[in-house]
Amino acid sequence: MSTQVVKNTVVTLDYNVTDPDGAVVDEGRDALVYLHGGYDDIFPKIEEALQGKRVGESVTIKLQPDEAFGEYDAGLVQVESRKDFPKELEVGMQFEGAPQGADEDEFIIYRVTDIADDKVVLDGNHPLAGMALVFKCTITAVRPASDEEIAQGHVHGLEGGEPTRH
Repeated sequence: MSTQVVKNTVVTLDYNVTDPDGAVVDEGRDALVYLHGGYDDIFPKIEEALQGKRVGESVTIKLQPDEAFGEYDAGLVQVESRKDFPKELEVGMQFEGAPQGADEDEFIIYRVTDIADDKVVLDGNHPLAGMALVFKCTITAVRPASDEEIAQGHVHGLEGGEPTRH
């Protein structure tokens, strides 16, 4: 069995993510498990850096916003009437909605970022949009992907008791 990261292998990473100044963005409590080989399970720049690496090797990848969660889009911020929301409303709550000008079947997740008087501010940007990130990881396991995982383009089940992320 190959311990090398190549197309159609399931890769397990211990990782953490910081901003360029070293402030922790994601401490990576759970291992990240993904299907390697262009399945969009992980950012392409990270996948590229891991290609050909082996268990035990580590990489550090600097991601610009357009290589991670995208640039911040002010057009995804909406102000809505407070009366359109449940009585129990807090900053940080999330709602699914269609962006202005989008088709009826297009939905994104909006976070409540402010509540003032009779208005609610919703932000459809990913919380890390517009941020440069530093992704550090160590490869802890590599296994061949099953035919079913390859056909469906993502990892199935639990990998050594660790949750998978899509």
